[in-house]
Amino acid sequence: MDGDTSATGKAKEAVENLGRNVVSGTQEIGWGSSLLAESLFWLFAGPKVKQPVRLGSVFAQMMEVGIYAIPIVVIMSGTIGVMLAIQGIYTLSIFGAESQVTVGIAYSITREFASLITGILVAGRSGSALAARLGTMTINQEVDALQVMGINPVRFLVVPSLIAMVIMVPILTFLADLVGLLGAGLYVSADLGMPLSGFMEQTIDILKVADVMHGLEKSAIFAVLITLVGVANGASVKGGAEGVGKVTTRAVVQSISAIIVTDMLFAFVVTR
Repeated sequence: MDGDTSATGKAKEAVENLGRNVVSGTQEIGWGSSLLAESLFWLFAGPKVKQPVRLGSVFAQMMEVGIYAIPIVVIMSGTIGVMLAIQGIYTLSIFGAESQVTVGIAYSITREFASLITGILVAGRSGSALAARLGTMTINQEVDALQVMGINPVRFLVVPSLIAMVIMVPILTFLADLVGLLGAGLYVSADLGMPLSGFMEQTIDILKVADVMHGLEKSAIFAVLITLVGVANGASVKGGAEGVGKVTTRAVVQSISAIIVTDMLFAFVVTR
């Protein structure tokens, strides 16, 4: 009887935990949706109510999100391009079709890997910084101080980051496309003896504008997800400096998870 009671108690506790997590997740999704709606309101209606979004803040965030991230994006995208070339040549050599490696590389980089790697890098770099900054401001009651002064925190803190993300992440993705293809082309040229110009000509013939836009559109969605997850976690911080560390880690994990799941769903829907 004691064993049955213990098992029943554990099952009940597991169901309760599941229910709490579902409710908490639903609340976070709803809060993120309202945050996005409010951000769009201040973006378009702010000038009409004489509270426009500050361009200086937008440009500062664009520098932080985009320009300062160029070195790591270039290094990682070039490495991914070479890796795809290595694996592609190895796989196709089984069928004696190494010359067709350009097709797989071109589609893989522009449609999937450039946007995915860029999104993950930005989530780990800028998404975590956003969550930490807002978390620290929340702990120090700076957000409350903004409200007391009549400054809307969403307009002042969130909208500049959202605009910067939506602009710079697709630009970084396009840069990753170019660098990834260049890295792959250099390896293919060295391994198969194919001229780099020939690799690029094949790539241009294979790719369509829709293939490039596929990756850029996904990157814009990733930018919105990174911003909303970072802000939601930063604003919900509790427990002082330790809490800031926890929400920063949580923001990175949630952002990367959301990016990967969204990438899968986007690819499934678009390719049907």
